[in-house]
Amino acid sequence: MLDCRRLGVDVAVVVGGGNLWRGMTGAGKGMDRAQADYMGMLGTVMNALALQDILERKGQPTRVQTAIHMAQIAEPYIRRRAIRHLEKGRVVIFGAGNGNPFFTTDTTAALRAVEIEAEAVLKGSHSGVDGIYTADPRTDPEATKIDHLSYLDVLNRGLAVMDSTAITLCMDNDLPILVFDLMTPGNVRSILQGQAIGTLVS
Repeated sequence: MLDCRRLGVDVAVVVGGGNLWRGMTGAGKGMDRAQADYMGMLGTVMNALALQDILERKGQPTRVQTAIHMAQIAEPYIRRRAIRHLEKGRVVIFGAGNGNPFFTTDTTAALRAVEIEAEAVLKGSHSGVDGIYTADPRTDPEATKIDHLSYLDVLNRGLAVMDSTAITLCMDNDLPILVFDLMTPGNVRSILQGQAIGTLVS
């Protein structure tokens, strides 16, 4: 179990909703884009509540904060309250994106990280890819892993790391991004302990 206090770190999580609904999918089928994005935000809240349940059953105190007001199930997002929860050793889980359509979970992660003065954004992949490669390693046997990239490298080469708004926000605020395989057991703990895993964008 990830014991934040023992590791001496504060952890906040921005969850997506792609396993339930993707706004771009709905928009691609003729649905109003804003409506589709709001549905996606509700999906992220469902995932936030699921993650909260898992962590608390393992003994990790948490708080869920949402950018859309839903007082019966979660706190509203308040920056200073989120920081206070982190100071008390709670994992803060952010749901409902940033409350606005047309923005991705990536952008929300960058925004919340800047707001709470995080030291880094950990971009966990669930595709089995353990960092950024010169090509998709799942289809190209010649693809090689890149250990470090600049923000401009990512933007100029059009690498599918995070969307350009998120990358630019991190670049403007000198916020490093670490891309890694989230599904490998122990990876999060290893990163928090300072081990070199994945690809660093800075």
